[in-house]
Amino acid sequence: MNLPDTDLPNTGLPNHFELRATDGAARTGRLTTPHGVVRTPAFMPVGTAGAMKGMHWREVRDAGADIVLGNTYHLMLRPGAERIAALGGLQTFTGWNGPMLTDSGGFQVMSLADLRKVTEHAVTFRSHIDGAKVELSPERSIEVQRFLGSDIAMQMDECVRLPAERDDIERAMRLSLRWAERSKRAFESAPDGYMLFGIVQGGDIPQLRHASAEGLVEIGFHGYAIGGLAVGEPQTVMLAMIDETAPRLPKERPRYLMGVGTPDDILEAVKRGIDMFDCVMPTRNGRHGVAFTRFGQVNLRNARHADDPRPLDEESSWPSTRNYARAYLHHLVKAGETLGAMLLSEINIAYYQFLMQGIRDAIAHGKFEEFYQRTREDWARGDIAPR
Repeated sequence: MNLPDTDLPNTGLPNHFELRATDGAARTGRLTTPHGVVRTPAFMPVGTAGAMKGMHWREVRDAGADIVLGNTYHLMLRPGAERIAALGGLQTFTGWNGPMLTDSGGFQVMSLADLRKVTEHAVTFRSHIDGAKVELSPERSIEVQRFLGSDIAMQMDECVRLPAERDDIERAMRLSLRWAERSKRAFESAPDGYMLFGIVQGGDIPQLRHASAEGLVEIGFHGYAIGGLAVGEPQTVMLAMIDETAPRLPKERPRYLMGVGTPDDILEAVKRGIDMFDCVMPTRNGRHGVAFTRFGQVNLRNARHADDPRPLDEESSWPSTRNYARAYLHHLVKAGETLGAMLLSEINIAYYQFLMQGIRDAIAHGKFEEFYQRTREDWARGDIAPR
């Protein structure tokens, strides 16, 4: 249904998100940033170190992406946030020149850095590049993200891998709430139009998710993310935590499920009211010979493709998906040719954007459930039969 204008809660922050239509819990809208408009639901391709692996930025744009993600941890270590700022900010530095979100760096500190130490003040760690000692506090995380010039910054948080003990999950959640307050204070000097999102933590424990969401809403953010999922738990647990969390977030603000995921994960999360996603999977799987299509995942390493002149999907709107023979893609992958990884990466990003456009159109026309069922049926039917 189309939505009338609604009064926003008094958070003291301007709202840059327009909710255009809903269909059940699924939503479609527009998020206005200093570098352009983002249509939601949106999938953000991940350009970790200021580059999309195996793709040019124009291909990312042509595939339909409105917004991409950059990584605070990697960029602060190399080439350095201050250097990027001196060169005009991340959009100018990379040539993307469109909307960009940066994560806080917290997840990478927890997953990549050696000898890390977490205190109330900050996380201290050794760089995975040269072993240098680095301190990352909520204030420094925001400072780095402001140097980068991202349209959307994320609060500093501590992410705990699942499964984990309740005491550890609660400790990290409470610390993340305190860091959220500090992140917001550090962000107060940002120019108008730039946004800061809070991150709901709480692992797989509903009561902790509730407490985290309620605490963040009380602090007040431009948008809200659900973090700490897709980190080892089954999909059923992830979806259950979305069910517990999304209804407790303001409907007028965007909702971002961090680090997710597969097309199946995205479809299910949209059904539960999520607006934004990111994941390295499209390009990572492309580098390993796997394509995402209307027929599900297709492994081009399999010998069945070696003599097949047919494309991955002759009805696709993306040229590389409909024009290159499976036999050629198979050859490139088996030979270890860089072109194979490049083609499959762009094919995958294009499929993800095709999926998001289909989702947006379906919600706008009140046909999301029909789209949901048809998409799942296509995946279940599987790839076309071998020749």
